[in-house]
Amino acid sequence: MRQITETYFVSPQIEPSFAEELAASGVTRVICNRPDAEVPPGLQAAAIGDAVRAAGLEFIELPLTHQTMTPDNVAKQAQLIEEADGAVLAYCASGTRSTVVWALGQAGKMSTDDILRAAAAGGYDLEGMRGTLDAIGGR
Repeated sequence: MRQITETYFVSPQIEPSFAEELAASGVTRVICNRPDAEVPPGLQAAAIGDAVRAAGLEFIELPLTHQTMTPDNVAKQAQLIEEADGAVLAYCASGTRSTVVWALGQAGKMSTDDILRAAAAGGYDLEGMRGTLDAIGGR
């Protein structure tokens, strides 16, 4: 898990066996940003969701691609993070999509510099998004 904010973490693809460790770490909600078409059945949302729920955590599917990284889905991810009852882990293939959707959701709420610093502290260089974040934040 890579920390982006005090309560938002991202990671590459997780496995069902990680669920107990996530629960022990304080995560209360897991968001799957990875479409099932990208992974084998054992790593698809149903398998991960079953394990995560069995560990007592919430599991939400919000698969994202370039085509589905829409303003509605960005707003939904932000809402899922804000309304969580504790720490949130969002995962995808590498953690980048989960970081990008967070960054887009923070544009206008946080400064672009703060967004980029938080992403970089988590290991994600989103500097190429500066213009987009500035434009969204300037609305």
